Amino acid sequence: MAVQKILNIGILAHVDAGKTSITENILYHCGEIKQIGSVDSGTTHTDTMPVERARGISVRSAYVSFKYKNIQINLIDTPGHIDFSTEVERSLQVLDFAIIVISAVEGIQAHTENLWLAVQKMKIPVLLLINKIDRLGADIIQVLEDISKTFTSSILPYQRVQNDGFENIKILAKDFENQDIELLANFNENILEKYLEEEEIEKIELIRQFSASFNRAEIFPILFSSAKMGKGIKELLDFIVDYFHAVEYNVEDDFSARVFAVRYDEMLGKMVQIKILSGSIAVRNMVYNQRLGVNEKVSRIRKQYAQKQEDINKAVAGEIVSLAGLSDVRAGDILGRKKIADNNTKKLNMPLLNVQVKAVEEKDYSALARALQILNDEDPDLDFKWLKDENELNIKVMGEVQTEILMQMLENRFGIKARFENPTVIYKEAPTKSGEGYIRYTMPKPCWAVLKFKIEPLPSGSGVVYSSEVGVNNIKQKYQNEVEQTISLALEQGIKGWEVTDIKITLIEGEDHEMHSRPGDFRVATPMGIMNGLQNVGTTLLEPVLAFKIKAEEQYLGSIAGDIHHMRGTFESPVFDGNTFVINGLLPLSTSINYAVTLASRTGGKAMYSTSFHSYQPCSDEQGVVREFRGISPLDTAKYILKARKALQ
Repeated sequence: MAVQKILNIGILAHVDAGKTSITENILYHCGEIKQIGSVDSGTTHTDTMPVERARGISVRSAYVSFKYKNIQINLIDTPGHIDFSTEVERSLQVLDFAIIVISAVEGIQAHTENLWLAVQKMKIPVLLLINKIDRLGADIIQVLEDISKTFTSSILPYQRVQNDGFENIKILAKDFENQDIELLANFNENILEKYLEEEEIEKIELIRQFSASFNRAEIFPILFSSAKMGKGIKELLDFIVDYFHAVEYNVEDDFSARVFAVRYDEMLGKMVQIKILSGSIAVRNMVYNQRLGVNEKVSRIRKQYAQKQEDINKAVAGEIVSLAGLSDVRAGDILGRKKIADNNTKKLNMPLLNVQVKAVEEKDYSALARALQILNDEDPDLDFKWLKDENELNIKVMGEVQTEILMQMLENRFGIKARFENPTVIYKEAPTKSGEGYIRYTMPKPCWAVLKFKIEPLPSGSGVVYSSEVGVNNIKQKYQNEVEQTISLALEQGIKGWEVTDIKITLIEGEDHEMHSRPGDFRVATPMGIMNGLQNVGTTLLEPVLAFKIKAEEQYLGSIAGDIHHMRGTFESPVFDGNTFVINGLLPLSTSINYAVTLASRTGGKAMYSTSFHSYQPCSDEQGVVREFRGISPLDTAKYILKARKALQ
């Protein structure tokens, strides 16, 4: 079996921890660039979009290929701001290893915790890199303690820092100490026995176990750096090639690949960034898209380096490349016919606000719709909806920063000035109890689709579960396929106007007709049957709830606690440290959407406040928002059928 050895590594961090500067230093030390770019001056090589360079933040993941000590490395630099965490989620799906960067000054921040939980869930080996050790306020000891308390106690500092004043700071190699040997002994009986018997343990044995446990995500090495001073970068690269075990990919197997990003090239149009999981691909090959069930021809394969792009004729398993010619592909698609197991990606965040996008100049309306469709291809979580009957363009966003970035992107890339209006919290709804939904769609002929669904509530966070108990003698399989494929559409709006979730739907009865049934009949009937069931069982409104963390001086505890109660929030007992406290809890988004401004005003800007999405939880109709059905409701069966059959204008 022919194999390809390669390292696919991602750099992850909370915004401003310095990961893009580290990427620049890595590229410089590997000889890929002649001068280190600056985030502040907008000259970095992975932040290529004008908006990224102007803002000094990464908006999109960017990959670069290079070699170090004859090892091929694909490095993915990911956005640090939580508003762009869907980019990080898709990048995690193609990583073999991850480097999480933590600032020695700010320490573990809210998004850092999200990243840690995500890589842990996916069992990705992780190296923790403490950056900015040269900065005023750096506290390495405190950061190490916080990592041990917040992340894991299975950490092994691989280096030590000698600080003779910040200008003379040194990163030095470290021998295995007693606590390190104790940690390694947890995973090796031979080392444990020798340690307990106080026998000498050869360093090579410790190194082998260190490397093995690291690659199995059992222990987590810690290195140090100062990207600003260029220190610790060579040591980081040496560690990568010495201790990361290159994953072996089968290049002779059937082709399969995962799409982790979609970008648009001015000359070539849509470029699809993929990681090849098995087999190989060549120019002019036909590629099967599992989501769409169609084949498309690859017209070009391109590899990305720091300062150039190179066209290649063939790419093999393990490589990350860009493909041209695949017009209908979107981020998250699986290419090739081989079944790929779900890699258990954790949601880092989700869009909780819906906004209406309007062109400043009315003549740009159609162009704006096309531009938003392109942006939606790049980030499907925007969930772009063009409501033509209402003349509305709607997208979902994470927050204010993403909205501002999208506005700039529309102007810079497409020459369209747009405004974002009516931001509304995105609620959901779930069935309140069990029941049934029924539809008999047999008129006006020709049509025939009879369906009965069982509707059941599921625990919070379960999503949608569908199954069928109906045999193919009653409803042919091709018609049942239409029902299953229409379920997601049928649940886009429930009886309270919001997407329906935490629901189990079972097709329990039904029939087709030998002469009158067509596949389209079941696409029309399914939403009517589902909506009938939701009306019968009733639904409960669900609101998005945020997990929050507040750090402030003790004098503000009473007023902050009062704020939380007023916002319908809950919190744990405060943890005190001197004259400051830390408080964790949950807050509804609807009541706390502007609380950062309120808290800053109340504390003179001294409080630290961070939030992340926690869950959707039940709320009353009065606490939330019930809205009218957009378009024609399937409950209005006569009009709905006419509209579906294009007989209603």
